[in-house]
Amino acid sequence: MVTLLVFLSILVIGLLVAVPVWQTQLQRESEEELIFRGQQYVEAIRLFEKKNPGTFPKDIEDLVKKRCLRRHFRDPMTKDGKWYLVTRSQAIGGGPRMGRIGGEAGGPPGRAGSAPTPAGQIGRGLVQLVLVPEDAFAGIPNLRIIGVASMSERDSIRVYNEATKYNEWLFYFGMDPGTKPEVTIYGQDEKK
Repeated sequence: MVTLLVFLSILVIGLLVAVPVWQTQLQRESEEELIFRGQQYVEAIRLFEKKNPGTFPKDIEDLVKKRCLRRHFRDPMTKDGKWYLVTRSQAIGGGPRMGRIGGEAGGPPGRAGSAPTPAGQIGRGLVQLVLVPEDAFAGIPNLRIIGVASMSERDSIRVYNEATKYNEWLFYFGMDPGTKPEVTIYGQDEKK
């Protein structure tokens, strides 16, 4: 009887040590999958724009129909698999309630004199993007997708392009790693 209790105690202690390590490993694998899927969307949007110069897809199905994307990839960091779809800020025109992410003013402005990108380039290198939930995207006329971002607000283990939350990990066509865009979220109150 005593031997069984000692064995069970050792087993429980072993599990208490192993479970957090296992959870961390699963989170790291999900982060790698998020990066892979985000880059697949960027490549698909690049191919779409190459096949249709000057235009971007109006939804993810456009990418699948034009054979730029094999299938609709789910966001690995959320249970429902829905993404924020990245679009240019000019396309929205200041819709209802636009909340900022990435610091007090959406992160530091981009570098002066950086190369223009197809994504909301204005002023002296500042890139302005809007994240629109996948479900709300169809209800806004004339929007075009230039990328995706996770809807998860959890902290990441890995730092990706100086971002430490999954919804700050942006994957968009024309991205300049040296320029941090000002990002707002469509449909949310402004964060202070």
